[in-house]
Amino acid sequence: MSLPDWRWGYLCENRTLGATTLRTLRLGNLTAERARDKVQANLADLERMVRFNAEHCIGVLRVGQQLVPFGSHPAFPYDWAEEHGAAMRQIGVLAAGLSICLTMHPGQFVQPGSTDPGVVERSLAELRYSARVLSLLNPGDGVMVLHGPAPGGDREAAAERFIAALAGETEVLRYLALENDERWWSVRELLPVAERLGVPVVADTLHHGWNDGGWTLREALEAASPTWGGRRQKVHLSSQAEGGRPGAHAELVDPADLEQLLAAGSHLRLDVMVEAKAKELAVLPLVGETARRAGVR
Repeated sequence: MSLPDWRWGYLCENRTLGATTLRTLRLGNLTAERARDKVQANLADLERMVRFNAEHCIGVLRVGQQLVPFGSHPAFPYDWAEEHGAAMRQIGVLAAGLSICLTMHPGQFVQPGSTDPGVVERSLAELRYSARVLSLLNPGDGVMVLHGPAPGGDREAAAERFIAALAGETEVLRYLALENDERWWSVRELLPVAERLGVPVVADTLHHGWNDGGWTLREALEAASPTWGGRRQKVHLSSQAEGGRPGAHAELVDPADLEQLLAAGSHLRLDVMVEAKAKELAVLPLVGETARRAGVR
């Protein structure tokens, strides 16, 4: 078996280093001094994780949404992009030089297709914040992953609201990628929405297992592949947490789930984001296993 042309990644924190990009505070305690302390600590740990990744053949890293706590909120007390932009650019240059892809994933509360104008306004603010972070980090292959629109009873209407809200957001669309979910949007159903916005589709293997839209995983990966326009295709890999709700992530990746992805996508050029609670401790064995199979020592 030849080594797949894959890069591996993990989420926001590194247990080995005790590092995180998720430091935050409460809105009621938001002051310029406290915010600066959190941002500077998050950025310092982001740099540490980038260097760790390069040393351990891990090519993708998700940056926490709290890199700048409340960075999208109108109450944020200073111009964070102006004050921290130079440090972010420096980390971005480092990551690019080490071939590390930086990504973000705004949370489920981000719903630009909502029927509530307040939710739409806050969602767009969070997406603009995320795009600004990625722009300052300058990740040429970075993406901002967002789940498809919450239907709220009418899937087509939700999709139309979602598309209308995002249509003029040039900087957001530059980084945006849409992800399937375990309940509402399979890869098959999400592709037309992504096509209308001109953005790629991230296939999540765990969500696909719960909501496949009538496609095999191989069919879903191959259908999503052209949406990336020659860039590395982003894929999410995780295993179901025993006893958890559908879609809940386990600590590690079940070997059977790795085998399934290898069988379905070893011929594709992938960035595989491992959404496991053990962070890099779940990724390191996968890096070693795929290398071992290829006879790399």
